[in-house]
Amino acid sequence: MGIEIRHATPNDAPAVCELLRRSIEEGCVLDHGGRPEILQAWLGNKTTQNVLGWLSSSSNFAVVAEGGAAGAGDVVGFALLNQAGKVPLCYVRPDLLRNGVGRALLDALEAQARAWNISKVYMQSPGSASGFFERLGYVNAGKDKACYGLECDFLWKHLDAETVPARKRFCNCSQ
Repeated sequence: MGIEIRHATPNDAPAVCELLRRSIEEGCVLDHGGRPEILQAWLGNKTTQNVLGWLSSSSNFAVVAEGGAAGAGDVVGFALLNQAGKVPLCYVRPDLLRNGVGRALLDALEAQARAWNISKVYMQSPGSASGFFERLGYVNAGKDKACYGLECDFLWKHLDAETVPARKRFCNCSQ
């Protein structure tokens, strides 16, 4: 699957908004269970105007995934990092889950976090997605209540400042 990760621009706001809403409505059914009060609260701030604000903020770093089976130029994933180290959004189009899109998005966010000298990133994750994040090294610190009323997992990951070459256990004299 050929995807491209690139910096999101304000022009991406309508496509990102559509992706977020579809991902929540279709991909997070196990979490919201079709309960209107949860779904409406979760989708409440997923408007094109709000997305435009997130993309325009200098304190945010946002990336989109394009392409894949959907075709070049189609937004199939979106992720956002703020300068406090929070990952408030990381979504992939439901029909493209388990194809490497989410991993590629997180790799881009983590690279930016390192560039900002952020040593730990964190997020709230719906239960159905927590296993994915845990497989990528995120630690599940327990349950947390999301602002939209859904019980989520609080996850965090310590980032190494740089990749250090592997060393021998007792002696590094050959390096």
